Amino acid sequence: MLVKDWMSKDVTSLNITDTLQHAINLSSEKNISIMPVLESGKLVGIVTDRDLKRVSPSDATRLNVEEIKYRLSRVEVGTIMTPHPIIVPPDYTIEETAEILLTNKISGVPVVDDKGTILGVITKNDLFKAMMSLTGLLKRGLQFGFLLEDRPGSIKEVTDIIRHYDGRLASILSSYERAPQGYRHVYIRAFNIDRSTMTQLLEELKANANVLYMVDHRENKREIYADSLQDLALKTLEVTSGSIS
Repeated sequence: MLVKDWMSKDVTSLNITDTLQHAINLSSEKNISIMPVLESGKLVGIVTDRDLKRVSPSDATRLNVEEIKYRLSRVEVGTIMTPHPIIVPPDYTIEETAEILLTNKISGVPVVDDKGTILGVITKNDLFKAMMSLTGLLKRGLQFGFLLEDRPGSIKEVTDIIRHYDGRLASILSSYERAPQGYRHVYIRAFNIDRSTMTQLLEELKANANVLYMVDHRENKREIYADSLQDLALKTLEVTSGSIS
């Protein structure tokens, strides 16, 4: 997923000589949190809603409204902007951009091509939208968390079961983070499953795979079965011990 497909293309920019009052008005009217600052058409900085709050008079000020407006009209954007802003090209991935925002503790960046032309702005909100699309959350279906063996066919085994119950797959994500050696976490979101078959579906999944949890977004139902391989082993031991006794 590339930045060019998720950035906001309708960019509201400022001139370096614009007043702080003008910037505040634009931010408020258009509900935007980041505005590129231009000088002779070239990007020279950015102004964020945090910058505007930092330099705006506080509620505790003794200045009256007219005095505040006067002071804001005397301050130019160039004096409070962040110069030489971090930028990303349009062919960066969403993950690369998220890493940049997180590392630098910023809320967004301008998107600029190799000629220095501003193509758009991408913010944390845009990344959240991309994440929701990637995971298929808006389908309001079911998400299953698995701890599967890291071998060919292990994912297909569980997706075949889900498809057997007429489930349509919205997304499949996997990660080795915090997974024990020889395993990986797999997260599958599916929809179009008849809720009357849920008990049978879950029983079949548990019989063939390590199921960590199930979340039903449509019914707002959540069931946590285990957090780790050790938990799964303990639960299996409990079931076995119970059946023996």
